Amino acid sequence: MTIAAAITRPQRAEGRGRLAARLLDRRTRIHELYQEGAAKIRLPDTFDASMEAVIINTAGGLTGGDRMDWSVVAGAGTRIDVTTQACEKIYKASAGTAEVTTRIDVGAGARVDWLPQETILFDRASLFRRLDVDLDESAEFLAVEAVLLGRKAMGETVDTGLFRDRWRIRRSGRLIHAEELRLSEGIAAIAARQAVLGGQVAFATLLYAGPLAEAYLGKVRPLVEGTMGGASAWSEKLVVRLAASDGFTLRKILIPVISVLRNGASVPKVWNL
Repeated sequence: MTIAAAITRPQRAEGRGRLAARLLDRRTRIHELYQEGAAKIRLPDTFDASMEAVIINTAGGLTGGDRMDWSVVAGAGTRIDVTTQACEKIYKASAGTAEVTTRIDVGAGARVDWLPQETILFDRASLFRRLDVDLDESAEFLAVEAVLLGRKAMGETVDTGLFRDRWRIRRSGRLIHAEELRLSEGIAAIAARQAVLGGQVAFATLLYAGPLAEAYLGKVRPLVEGTMGGASAWSEKLVVRLAASDGFTLRKILIPVISVLRNGASVPKVWNL
C-alpha cells in the first residue's frame, strides 16, 4: 500500500445557497433560487405579502473544514424573513475550522429579518462565522444571533475551542456597525469572568437598523430589565445584548424582544419553546 493510499481525507460538508427576491403584484416573489451541496432553502407558504425562507444544512451539523455560504438579495420593496430549520450544531474539530459566510443585500424600501435559531458549540469546536450586510438608505434590517456554550441540560461544557464571529453592516457602502468576537482556548474560564458572561452559557446579540430604532428602545428596555442584558439606540440603530443560564431561559427573553422589533409579529413558525 502506498503512503497516498493510506491517507484518507475526511469527508467535508460544503454548501452554497442563494435567494434573490423581487416585488411582483405587490408580493415578494422568487427572482433567483440556487442550491448546491449541503445547502437547501425552503419557502413555506405565507399569508401576507412577505416571504419566509428556511435555510437548511443537510449535513446535520458542522465540524472542522466544513464550508457553508449563504446569500440573500431583497429587491426594492420586498420583505424577507430568513431562519434556520433547527439549531446549528458545531461539533468537535479534529482539524481545521468550519466557516459560515452570509451575505445580505437589502434594496430600497425593503426589509430583511435574519433570524437563525441558536448556534450550539460543543467542546473543542472550531468556527469562523461572517455576516456582511449592505443596506439601501431606505432599507430596514433585523439580525439575531444566539450562541449556546454546550447544552446545559445534557451536562455539556465548552472548555476549549475557537469561536470567531465577524459582522459588517453597511448602508450604501458606509460602515454603520462592526462586531468582532473571539473566544478561544480556555473558553469556560473566559465566560466565567464577570466582565464577559458572568458564568452564563447562553448569549445573544440583536441589531435593528432603521428609522424606528428610537421608538423600539422604549419598548425593549422593560423586557430586558432584571436580566443580564441591556439595550441602546443611536443613529437609527438599536443593539440588544443578552446572556442567560441556558438556552430555554434565553429564548423566553429573546422571543418577546424579537416580536417588538417585528412590530408585533412573532418569531418564524419553526421556532418553539
